[in-house]
Amino acid sequence: MQYSQLVDRISGEGASAWKLHVKATQAAAAGEDVIVMSVGDPDLSTPAGAIEAAVQALRGGDTHYTDVDGRLNLRTAIAEDHRRFDGMDVGPENVIVLSGAQCALFSAIQCVAGLGDEILVLEPAYVTYEAAVQAPGATFITVPQPASKGFRPDFDALRSAITPKTRAIMITTPSNPTGVALHNDELTAIAEIAIKHDLWVISDEVYGALTFEHPHESIAALPGMAERTVTVCSLSKSHAMTGWRVGWAVAPVDLIRVMAKLALCMLYGLPGFVQEAAVVALRDCVEDVAEMKETYRRRRDLALSLLAEAPGVVCMKPEAGMFLMIDVRETGLLANEFAEALYDETGVSLLDATAFGPSAEGYVRLCYAISEDKLTEGCRRISDFLTARATG
Repeated sequence: MQYSQLVDRISGEGASAWKLHVKATQAAAAGEDVIVMSVGDPDLSTPAGAIEAAVQALRGGDTHYTDVDGRLNLRTAIAEDHRRFDGMDVGPENVIVLSGAQCALFSAIQCVAGLGDEILVLEPAYVTYEAAVQAPGATFITVPQPASKGFRPDFDALRSAITPKTRAIMITTPSNPTGVALHNDELTAIAEIAIKHDLWVISDEVYGALTFEHPHESIAALPGMAERTVTVCSLSKSHAMTGWRVGWAVAPVDLIRVMAKLALCMLYGLPGFVQEAAVVALRDCVEDVAEMKETYRRRRDLALSLLAEAPGVVCMKPEAGMFLMIDVRETGLLANEFAEALYDETGVSLLDATAFGPSAEGYVRLCYAISEDKLTEGCRRISDFLTARATG
């Protein structure tokens, strides 16, 4: 039997990066002595208030169809959150609630680009972006953010990549995998390019609540950007709610209406009890988020200190999120070789960051969203592995 061309378009190369992670999680489930630091699923618990809200909603019979674009109380809470923390001038009419940031991102791309269009993506970029861009027939054009410049934007390269077919620029701030959070001058430069060439900007800001040294900034809050920006966000990382699948897009009203038409035939509304939990999470769990952020900051600093003297590697200090990029080029191993050898010899799984794009070649990504005991042991094993190679 034959399949549609869509099947080929959603087969990005990044999927292979997860093979080692799958192997490690299966080993962990079997009780083997492994430490999984290859995926960003927080070990922290969803705030108790959000859980209780879902329980009460279920007990109250909240198990029926809901509004396709999300309940008004949740859309209002989301708009309030973006106004308060990001300075965005938006209301509930600018919000659509979808099943996780991935669904929101996919939907936004479907509605702004099509066959023959090009989307410029600052790279390294999350592994699903390529397939999401290619699904509607658009072309995935990467714009390198070189490691030599700290994985920060190369604006000359961005300008040079624009063609008459370009429809959008996609950014991730803070970044997965690099932990780079774009600063105001960088966002302003991207905004000027987008306005000059009349382009959409799709901004993935899932880690926006987890910036450490500097407050998060949204490009949509800059002058002239509200009418051309889709901001994608979720509760997955900020509130440790990955399994709840609460995501959304904030965009101009006309685009939200178009995205709602797509949601009608793709999702038909997020479960009501999940939405009630999300309202409580946004309005009543601000302190929980602050505590989670402090936990990640502490773990980041712990990992950096434990690996500071490890021979043959250089760690990049992330500005946000839960990932640490490690330069392994001095070991003489390719990143995938390093990850596989490390796992085979120590039971520690890291992710070959090359899956995020050529700019990340020679790097592995470590996730520190695990307990401090496991993080300490994992870093000790990594350090011992490197010492043995350096002295062997």
